[in-house]
Amino acid sequence: MSSTNEFVLTLTCPDRPGIVRDVVTFIAASDGNILDSAQYGDPDTGTFCMRIHFDVDATSDREATIRSGFEEVGERYAMNWELHDSAQPARVLIMVSRFDHCLADLLYRRRMGELKIDIPAVVSNHRDTYKLVANHDIPFFHLPVTPETKQQQEAKLMNLVEEEKIDFIVLARYMQILTPELCQRLRGRVINIHHSFLPGFKGARPYHQAHSRGVKLIGATAHYATADLDEGPIIEQDVARVTHADSPEELVAVGRDIERRVLARAVRYQSEHRVMLNQDKTVIF
Repeated sequence: MSSTNEFVLTLTCPDRPGIVRDVVTFIAASDGNILDSAQYGDPDTGTFCMRIHFDVDATSDREATIRSGFEEVGERYAMNWELHDSAQPARVLIMVSRFDHCLADLLYRRRMGELKIDIPAVVSNHRDTYKLVANHDIPFFHLPVTPETKQQQEAKLMNLVEEEKIDFIVLARYMQILTPELCQRLRGRVINIHHSFLPGFKGARPYHQAHSRGVKLIGATAHYATADLDEGPIIEQDVARVTHADSPEELVAVGRDIERRVLARAVRYQSEHRVMLNQDKTVIF
Protein backbone atom coordinates (compact mmCIF):
# COMPACT_ATOMS: atom_id res chain seq x y z
CA MET A 1 0.00 0.00 0.00
CA SER A 2 1.21 3.51 -0.78
CA SER A 3 1.85 5.80 2.18
CA THR A 4 -0.36 8.80 2.84
CA ASN A 5 -0.20 12.13 4.61
CA GLU A 6 -3.11 13.20 6.78
CA PHE A 7 -4.22 16.81 7.17
CA VAL A 8 -6.88 18.73 9.07
CA LEU A 9 -8.38 21.76 7.35
CA THR A 10 -10.25 24.19 9.60
CA LEU A 11 -12.11 27.27 8.46
CA THR A 12 -14.54 29.96 9.51
CA CYS A 13 -16.22 32.50 7.24
CA PRO A 14 -19.49 34.34 6.64
CA ASP A 15 -22.16 31.75 5.88
CA ARG A 16 -23.37 31.54 2.28
CA PRO A 17 -24.30 28.83 -0.23
CA GLY A 18 -21.58 26.83 -1.98
CA ILE A 19 -18.92 26.63 0.72
CA VAL A 20 -19.11 22.88 1.35
CA ARG A 21 -19.37 22.14 -2.37
CA ASP A 22 -16.24 24.12 -3.23
CA VAL A 23 -14.18 22.84 -0.29
CA VAL A 24 -15.03 19.20 -1.02
CA THR A 25 -14.46 19.73 -4.75
CA PHE A 26 -11.00 21.15 -4.04
CA ILE A 27 -10.04 18.19 -1.83
CA ALA A 28 -11.29 15.73 -4.47
CA ALA A 29 -9.36 17.56 -7.20
CA SER A 30 -6.26 17.26 -4.99
CA ASP A 31 -6.78 13.45 -4.89
CA GLY A 32 -7.71 13.73 -1.23
CA ASN A 33 -9.80 11.17 0.64
CA ILE A 34 -12.05 12.65 3.34
CA LEU A 35 -11.78 10.65 6.58
CA ASP A 36 -14.24 12.70 8.63
CA SER A 37 -15.95 16.05 8.32
CA ALA A 38 -18.04 18.35 10.53
CA GLN A 39 -19.67 21.69 9.87
CA TYR A 40 -21.97 24.22 11.52
CA GLY A 41 -23.66 27.40 10.37
CA ASP A 42 -24.58 29.67 13.27
CA PRO A 43 -27.79 31.57 12.51
CA ASP A 44 -27.11 34.04 15.34
CA THR A 45 -23.68 35.21 14.19
CA GLY A 46 -23.94 34.33 10.48
CA THR A 47 -20.68 32.39 10.79
CA PHE A 48 -19.93 29.08 9.08
CA CYS A 49 -17.43 26.69 10.72
CA MET A 50 -15.94 23.54 9.22
CA ARG A 51 -13.34 20.90 10.05
CA ILE A 52 -12.25 18.31 7.49
CA HIS A 53 -9.80 15.48 8.16
CA PHE A 54 -8.44 13.97 4.93
CA ASP A 55 -5.47 12.11 3.53
CA VAL A 56 -3.52 12.26 0.27
CA ASP A 57 -0.76 10.17 -1.25
CA ALA A 58 2.51 11.13 0.42
CA THR A 59 4.91 13.29 -1.57
CA SER A 60 7.46 15.79 -0.36
CA ASP A 61 5.56 18.89 -1.43
CA ARG A 62 1.94 17.93 -0.80
CA GLU A 63 1.35 20.38 2.04
CA ALA A 64 2.74 23.34 0.12
CA THR A 65 0.74 22.38 -2.98
CA ILE A 66 -2.50 22.11 -1.03
CA ARG A 67 -1.89 25.40 0.77
CA SER A 68 -1.22 27.35 -2.40
CA GLY A 69 -4.12 25.70 -4.21
CA PHE A 70 -6.65 26.43 -1.47
CA GLU A 71 -5.83 30.13 -1.30
CA GLU A 72 -8.26 30.91 -4.12
CA VAL A 73 -11.12 29.12 -2.33
CA GLY A 74 -10.28 30.90 0.90
CA GLU A 75 -10.28 34.32 -0.76
CA ARG A 76 -13.56 33.61 -2.56
CA TYR A 77 -15.38 33.13 0.74
CA ALA A 78 -13.29 35.49 2.94
CA MET A 79 -12.21 32.51 5.06
CA ASN A 80 -9.99 32.35 8.10
CA TRP A 81 -8.47 28.95 7.43
CA GLU A 82 -5.60 26.77 8.60
CA LEU A 83 -4.10 23.53 7.29
CA HIS A 84 -2.52 21.22 9.88
CA ASP A 85 -0.30 18.20 9.34
CA SER A 86 -1.80 15.48 11.56
CA ALA A 87 1.61 13.87 12.04
CA GLN A 88 2.94 16.95 13.85
CA PRO A 89 2.03 17.11 17.57
CA ALA A 90 0.94 20.48 18.90
CA ARG A 91 3.66 22.33 20.78
CA VAL A 92 2.23 23.31 24.16
CA LEU A 93 3.69 25.54 26.85
CA ILE A 94 2.27 24.94 30.33
CA MET A 95 2.13 27.62 33.02
CA VAL A 96 1.56 26.73 36.68
CA SER A 97 1.88 28.21 40.15
CA ARG A 98 1.84 26.01 43.28
CA PHE A 99 -1.17 23.71 42.78
CA ASP A 100 0.24 20.91 40.60
CA HIS A 101 -2.71 18.52 40.07
CA CYS A 102 -3.53 19.74 36.56
CA LEU A 103 0.13 19.88 35.56
CA ALA A 104 0.79 16.34 36.82
CA ASP A 105 -2.25 15.04 34.98
CA LEU A 106 -1.24 16.63 31.66
CA LEU A 107 2.32 15.33 31.98
CA TYR A 108 1.03 11.82 32.69
CA ARG A 109 -1.44 11.85 29.80
CA ARG A 110 1.24 13.09 27.46
CA ARG A 111 3.67 10.37 28.60
CA MET A 112 1.02 7.67 28.15
CA GLY A 113 0.12 8.92 24.67
CA GLU A 114 -3.39 10.04 25.63
CA LEU A 115 -2.53 13.56 24.54
CA LYS A 116 -0.64 13.94 21.27
CA ILE A 117 1.35 17.00 22.27
CA ASP A 118 4.93 18.11 22.75
CA ILE A 119 5.75 20.18 25.85
CA PRO A 120 8.93 22.18 25.14
CA ALA A 121 8.72 24.11 28.42
CA VAL A 122 6.92 24.66 31.70
CA VAL A 123 6.83 28.18 33.15
CA SER A 124 6.06 29.00 36.77
CA ASN A 125 6.15 31.98 39.09
CA HIS A 126 7.22 29.57 41.88
CA ARG A 127 9.78 26.75 42.11
CA ASP A 128 7.44 24.20 43.73
CA THR A 129 6.94 22.07 40.58
CA TYR A 130 10.56 22.04 39.42
CA LYS A 131 11.26 18.41 40.43
CA LEU A 132 8.00 17.15 38.92
CA VAL A 133 8.83 18.80 35.60
CA ALA A 134 12.46 17.64 35.69
CA ASN A 135 11.31 14.03 36.14
CA HIS A 136 9.68 14.34 32.71
CA ASP A 137 12.85 15.79 31.15
CA ILE A 138 11.13 19.07 30.31
CA PRO A 139 12.86 22.47 30.69
CA PHE A 140 11.54 24.51 33.63
CA PHE A 141 11.55 28.32 33.58
CA HIS A 142 11.10 30.24 36.84
CA LEU A 143 9.61 33.66 36.09
CA PRO A 144 8.56 35.24 39.42
CA VAL A 145 5.98 37.99 38.96
CA THR A 146 5.60 41.23 40.90
CA PRO A 147 3.78 44.40 39.83
CA GLU A 148 7.17 45.86 38.95
CA THR A 149 8.37 42.86 36.89
CA LYS A 150 5.10 41.79 35.22
CA GLN A 151 5.75 43.36 31.81
CA GLN A 152 9.37 42.19 31.79
CA GLN A 153 8.37 38.61 32.60
CA GLU A 154 5.62 38.62 29.96
CA ALA A 155 8.21 39.78 27.42
CA LYS A 156 10.38 36.78 28.38
CA LEU A 157 7.33 34.55 28.04
CA MET A 158 6.62 35.82 24.52
CA ASN A 159 10.28 35.30 23.55
CA LEU A 160 9.95 31.70 24.73
CA VAL A 161 6.70 31.24 22.79
CA GLU A 162 8.36 32.48 19.61
CA GLU A 163 11.64 30.63 20.07
CA GLU A 164 9.92 27.30 20.76
CA LYS A 165 7.24 27.83 18.09
CA ILE A 166 4.50 27.27 20.65
CA ASP A 167 1.05 26.52 19.24
CA PHE A 168 -0.86 27.28 22.43
CA ILE A 169 -0.44 27.88 26.17
CA VAL A 170 -2.19 26.06 29.02
CA LEU A 171 -2.72 27.83 32.34
CA ALA A 172 -2.74 24.76 34.59
CA ARG A 173 -3.75 26.65 37.75
CA TYR A 174 -1.45 29.58 37.00
CA MET A 175 -2.48 32.12 39.62
CA GLN A 176 -1.45 35.31 37.88
CA ILE A 177 -3.61 37.56 35.70
CA LEU A 178 -2.28 38.04 32.18
CA THR A 179 -2.24 41.58 30.86
CA PRO A 180 -4.90 42.57 28.30
CA GLU A 181 -2.12 43.13 25.76
CA LEU A 182 -0.86 39.56 26.12
CA CYS A 183 -4.39 38.13 25.97
CA GLN A 184 -5.06 40.01 22.74
CA ARG A 185 -1.75 39.00 21.20
CA LEU A 186 -2.42 35.32 21.99
CA ARG A 187 -6.17 35.38 21.30
CA GLY A 188 -7.50 31.83 20.99
CA ARG A 189 -4.16 30.36 22.07
CA VAL A 190 -4.32 30.47 25.89
CA ILE A 191 -6.49 27.92 27.73
CA ASN A 192 -7.35 28.54 31.37
CA ILE A 193 -9.03 26.25 33.93
CA HIS A 194 -11.46 27.87 36.34
CA HIS A 195 -13.65 26.60 39.18
CA SER A 196 -17.02 27.15 37.52
CA PHE A 197 -20.59 26.71 38.75
CA LEU A 198 -19.46 28.82 41.69
CA PRO A 199 -20.26 32.18 40.09
CA GLY A 200 -20.88 33.94 43.38
CA PHE A 201 -17.68 32.75 45.04
CA LYS A 202 -14.76 34.64 43.54
CA GLY A 203 -11.40 35.16 45.14
CA ALA A 204 -9.75 33.04 47.84
CA ARG A 205 -11.07 29.72 49.18
CA PRO A 206 -14.00 29.37 46.73
CA TYR A 207 -14.86 25.82 47.85
CA HIS A 208 -15.06 26.94 51.47
CA GLN A 209 -17.38 29.76 50.43
CA ALA A 210 -19.47 27.27 48.45
CA HIS A 211 -19.65 24.91 51.43
CA SER A 212 -20.92 27.66 53.69
CA ARG A 213 -23.72 28.34 51.20
CA GLY A 214 -24.72 24.68 50.84
CA VAL A 215 -24.11 24.24 47.11
CA LYS A 216 -25.34 21.06 45.41
CA LEU A 217 -23.18 21.19 42.27
CA ILE A 218 -19.54 22.08 41.81
CA GLY A 219 -17.63 22.08 38.59
CA ALA A 220 -14.91 23.47 36.38
CA THR A 221 -14.68 25.35 33.10
CA ALA A 222 -11.88 25.44 30.55
CA HIS A 223 -11.98 28.64 28.51
CA TYR A 224 -9.80 30.94 26.47
CA ALA A 225 -8.08 33.63 28.50
CA THR A 226 -9.21 37.17 27.65
CA ALA A 227 -8.88 40.61 29.18
CA ASP A 228 -12.23 39.99 30.89
CA LEU A 229 -11.15 37.75 33.76
CA ASP A 230 -12.72 34.27 33.62
CA GLU A 231 -15.20 35.34 30.94
CA GLY A 232 -13.49 34.07 27.79
CA PRO A 233 -15.08 31.71 25.23
CA ILE A 234 -15.85 28.36 26.88
CA ILE A 235 -14.24 25.18 25.56
CA GLU A 236 -15.32 22.49 28.05
CA GLN A 237 -17.21 22.12 31.33
CA ASP A 238 -18.19 19.42 33.81
CA VAL A 239 -19.90 19.14 37.19
CA ALA A 240 -20.27 16.77 40.14
CA ARG A 241 -23.13 16.57 42.62
CA VAL A 242 -22.30 17.12 46.28
CA THR A 243 -24.33 17.16 49.49
CA HIS A 244 -24.50 18.90 52.84
CA ALA A 245 -22.41 16.05 54.29
CA ASP A 246 -19.33 16.90 52.20
CA SER A 247 -16.67 18.90 54.03
CA PRO A 248 -14.79 21.79 52.39
CA GLU A 249 -11.77 19.49 52.06
CA GLU A 250 -13.90 16.91 50.24
CA LEU A 251 -15.22 19.61 47.92
CA VAL A 252 -11.64 20.63 47.14
CA ALA A 253 -10.76 17.02 46.26
CA VAL A 254 -13.81 16.63 44.02
CA GLY A 255 -13.10 20.01 42.41
CA ARG A 256 -9.50 19.13 41.64
CA ASP A 257 -10.60 15.91 39.96
CA ILE A 258 -13.08 17.79 37.78
CA GLU A 259 -10.47 20.41 36.89
CA ARG A 260 -8.06 17.71 35.72
CA ARG A 261 -10.63 16.04 33.49
CA VAL A 262 -12.00 19.23 32.00
CA LEU A 263 -8.58 20.71 31.25
CA ALA A 264 -7.33 17.48 29.66
CA ARG A 265 -10.35 17.38 27.34
CA ALA A 266 -9.88 21.02 26.37
CA VAL A 267 -6.20 20.43 25.59
CA ARG A 268 -7.10 17.41 23.45
CA TYR A 269 -9.74 19.39 21.52
CA GLN A 270 -7.28 22.21 20.90
CA SER A 271 -4.43 19.88 19.90
CA GLU A 272 -6.72 18.09 17.43
CA HIS A 273 -7.91 21.41 15.96
CA ARG A 274 -11.52 20.86 17.02
CA VAL A 275 -12.17 24.30 18.53
CA MET A 276 -13.52 27.13 16.37
CA LEU A 277 -13.83 30.65 17.75
CA ASN A 278 -17.25 32.10 16.96
CA GLN A 279 -17.18 35.65 18.33
CA ASP A 280 -17.57 35.28 22.13
CA LYS A 281 -18.26 31.55 22.05
CA THR A 282 -16.84 28.40 20.50
CA VAL A 283 -17.87 25.58 18.21
CA ILE A 284 -16.39 22.21 19.19
CA PHE A 285 -16.22 19.46 16.55
